Amino acid sequence: MAHSLEPLASAIRRRREELGWSQEALAHRCKFDRTYISMLERGKRNPSFLNLLKLADGLGLSVSSLTEMYRHDANAD
Repeated sequence: MAHSLEPLASAIRRRREELGWSQEALAHRCKFDRTYISMLERGKRNPSFLNLLKLADGLGLSVSSLTEMYRHDANAD
């Protein structure tokens, strides 16, 4: 069964916007390039587990919270 990255992309974007941050601000917090954040938010990149840890930390979430957001978005489709 194939899984789409769109729900994760949506969860990342929604949380970043809730915090009022630009992609550049989130990238700086996670020590990523801004283009990587852009690609994550468009579902064009599949983050490694270590990058998922950095991303969740940068967003002030646990990985489980971020994946709960993913599950919620996936079920909304």
